[in-house]
Amino acid sequence: VAIKQVSLGKQPQKELIVNELLVVRNNKHPNIVNYLDSYLVGDKLWIIMEYMDGGSLSSVIKEVHMAEGEMAAICRE
Repeated sequence: VAIKQVSLGKQPQKELIVNELLVVRNNKHPNIVNYLDSYLVGDKLWIIMEYMDGGSLSSVIKEVHMAEGEMAAICRE
């Protein structure tokens, strides 16, 4: 699993986080990293997700140059 820690004290719009959790909780797909559970630990929200080997999508985008067709294929999936 992967654990994403969100500091709630630094979030101006906490309702956006709650809405995101409600959406990902009810959606499962083999081509996305799926939400498993979440816990409130002190002032941090721990979001438990499936582990994705290779890092986050934002990390990949910064390191890998993709052609437009490749980006379209990823978005389609």
